[in-house]
Amino acid sequence: MATYLYRLGRFAFRRRRLVVLVWLGLLAAGIAGAAALSGPTANGFSIPGTESQRAADLLQDRFPQADADSATARIVFQAPPGQKLTDAANTAQVRQTLGRIDHAPQVARVTDPFTAKAISADGRTGYAQVTYDVTAQEVTPEAQEAVASAVEPPRSAGLTVEYGGDAMQPQDSQSLTEVIGIGVAAVVLLITFGSLIAAGLPLLSAIIGVGIGVTAISAASGFIDIGSGTPILALMIGLAVSIDYSLFIMSRYRHELSTGLEPGEAAGRAVGTAGSAVVFAGLTVVIALAGLFVVDIPFLTQMGLAAAFTVVLAVAIALTLLPALLGFAGRRVLGGRIPGLRAGDPEAAGRVSAGRRWGRFVTRRPVAVLLVTVIGLGALALPATDLELGLPDDSTAAPDSTQRKAYELLSEGFGAGFNGPLMVVVDAGASSDPAAAAAATATAVRGLPDVTLVTPPTFNPAGNTALLTVIPATGPSATQTHDLVKAIRAMPDAGGAEVSVTGATAVNIDISDKLGGALVPYLSLIIGLAFLLLMLVFRSVLVPLKATLGFLLTVAATFGAVVAVFQWGWLAGLFGIEGQTGPVISMLPIFLIGVVFGLAMDYQIFLVTRMREEHVHGGTPRAAVVDGFAHGARVVTAAAVIMTAVFSGFILSGQTLIREMGFGLALAVAIDAFVVRMTIVPAVMALLGRHAWYLPRWLDRLLPNVDIEGETLRRNLPPAPDPREPELASR
Repeated sequence: MATYLYRLGRFAFRRRRLVVLVWLGLLAAGIAGAAALSGPTANGFSIPGTESQRAADLLQDRFPQADADSATARIVFQAPPGQKLTDAANTAQVRQTLGRIDHAPQVARVTDPFTAKAISADGRTGYAQVTYDVTAQEVTPEAQEAVASAVEPPRSAGLTVEYGGDAMQPQDSQSLTEVIGIGVAAVVLLITFGSLIAAGLPLLSAIIGVGIGVTAISAASGFIDIGSGTPILALMIGLAVSIDYSLFIMSRYRHELSTGLEPGEAAGRAVGTAGSAVVFAGLTVVIALAGLFVVDIPFLTQMGLAAAFTVVLAVAIALTLLPALLGFAGRRVLGGRIPGLRAGDPEAAGRVSAGRRWGRFVTRRPVAVLLVTVIGLGALALPATDLELGLPDDSTAAPDSTQRKAYELLSEGFGAGFNGPLMVVVDAGASSDPAAAAAATATAVRGLPDVTLVTPPTFNPAGNTALLTVIPATGPSATQTHDLVKAIRAMPDAGGAEVSVTGATAVNIDISDKLGGALVPYLSLIIGLAFLLLMLVFRSVLVPLKATLGFLLTVAATFGAVVAVFQWGWLAGLFGIEGQTGPVISMLPIFLIGVVFGLAMDYQIFLVTRMREEHVHGGTPRAAVVDGFAHGARVVTAAAVIMTAVFSGFILSGQTLIREMGFGLALAVAIDAFVVRMTIVPAVMALLGRHAWYLPRWLDRLLPNVDIEGETLRRNLPPAPDPREPELASR
């Protein structure tokens, strides 16, 4: 592989104008496609094969007037202390407000709280249900603004009016916080290289690659439903790995130049050596992301494939566009240094860098280092034993948001269960008496624990399907509500009718259950495939095993921190989520596992590849670990800081999934890079010695030699000239 990549790097360097034009053409095509073809993104979740989805499909087919898929909003009114909503003036304000909302865009109908008996026992609080003729993701900002404008007059008159529901979810907006990572990356690159040119090229190539990826995804949204979080996650992951991959090749190119090679030859060798590690690192990330298809949840598969697409682009950019840009820069990547910044070659012979000192410290005391780090990560992982999963709702919205206030008003006036009603579908089918079957079902449900209210059954025109609304005694994310859904589903069929449960609360429960059931198959797939890939790269059994165990430590510690912050509320104010704690979003663990596994293997490959390179070239086991670590530590540190900064910029996102994902990924990268890969890995490698590279002979014969260390290049290419030759010749 090293030989082919060497040729690719030299080709891109020589034909730099053509290569740059091709990539710029793809970027222009992506921008044009996004501008002309992009469609709206979706916020909803569809889970084929679950009971809630089957019930929703049945309602759509037989009971379309139930509007099971339509967006809804809930307008909550509360009279001032000492007054009631039934007072004439307050009643007039409520009905005038609902009249304005009834004429708002996309509204299908509005219920009257007075005729629907949706007034609390004390008469102060009432709510109206607004049903739209579109799905939640199709509600326009104009429709939301019409509701916001309609409630202002009653607020001015003294009533408290708040609104929530899936139709009123805040519209996605791009935030300046997403450029924080780029700014930090620029600073880190400047410190690492001490040169504006050397720092700018990885950033430029990464921006072009991510631009192509995100605009392509945006253009695809005009033909397929794209989740609202998909392009943001693709941007987050694509930007991080793009900068990292270009950083590694740039660092190797500068090293090759410092040995006296001509720029074209240096570019070829940089791509042939560091580029090999980039390819395999990218493959592990792609395996982890694309492997999300085994979960069999469309939106999650879509997010994984979109992010994997940007990773593939990042690898291609690093292997072709970067060496092309290096063709224009030449040796100037070594010049133009910024005063006050040291940017010496960290791989220079005899240089005692901080990385070399740390490597020596760890390898001298491997047992003590292992004990301290493993115990520390274990302590951080303890909160993960209390992990609770769910999906965000209005109860986890910002405390000062109208959605959160509406949730609390409704809970105070009627009970928390009114925020998450269940839709019980009675499919009478061939039953001789559908009315009796529906009545028997309603009676049985009323007898279950934690049920506040069961509405009389409503039948479709054909009379073979009934719909009951069940109000739980507890909120949508409560364990009791989860148990109630299971109890209804476990009831025996009444009179030959089939009973099923749907609605937002039931959908959320089904999502959590399906994700939990898919976790083991998913882990088995990505760990199995990545183990084989790492065994091929390192030609070792123990190194891939060590890499996998280190990843599990990282994930456990990350989950512990996520639970402590987002579920328990520790340091919540520091991260801007005070008052918004609740269950961890249900798709976070499986998605975090996939992404973190791929990223963790990046640093494993970049660090241990250099250790193996030193070992293959004849170094003793301990010297190979120290030398390999010293060569890669500075660049891996810079890469980890950049990736952590990129992910941290998303913590301030308005979307719960993106916020939790940004926090989890930033922390996971920091833990994996600085604790696991740069501390535990050299300690374990020192303890294993030569046994680290053990591979059975029969397996060695079966595995192809991918030559990631560039040994073929070392044998077939002339050695680099000694940069001191002119000085020596003059003596």
